[in-house]
Amino acid sequence: MFRLAEQSVIAFVPTTDPERARGFYRDQLGLTLVSDELPFALVFDVNGVMLRITAVKDLKPAGFTILGWKVGDIRSAVSAIEARGVTFERYPGMEQDELGIWTAPGGSAKVAWFRDPDGNVLSLSQHAS
Repeated sequence: MFRLAEQSVIAFVPTTDPERARGFYRDQLGLTLVSDELPFALVFDVNGVMLRITAVKDLKPAGFTILGWKVGDIRSAVSAIEARGVTFERYPGMEQDELGIWTAPGGSAKVAWFRDPDGNVLSLSQHAS
């Protein structure tokens, strides 16, 4: 019997400027470009998951996270990505540390947000084991 739960996930992120997105995802985030399928998409490998940066004509970025990475050490991850020129978001009313990391009530998760060149909200998160 076919079970969707046993199939691989593909993630999609829209862009209005594939060349700018290529530089960001490849050079600043360090993802491996697997295939250039322009004018439709750029395909990256994210630890075995296919990420399709899809070319779109118009884009209104969502006001919430559309893609995130679970990391083991969020402070190191934020510092490494910040060193590549990525700026982390600061949200009014949220208690974030000097790196922009927010700790969930109870301390079970820590999250830091950043945007890609199209304004899509991405995140890094560390979760208690």
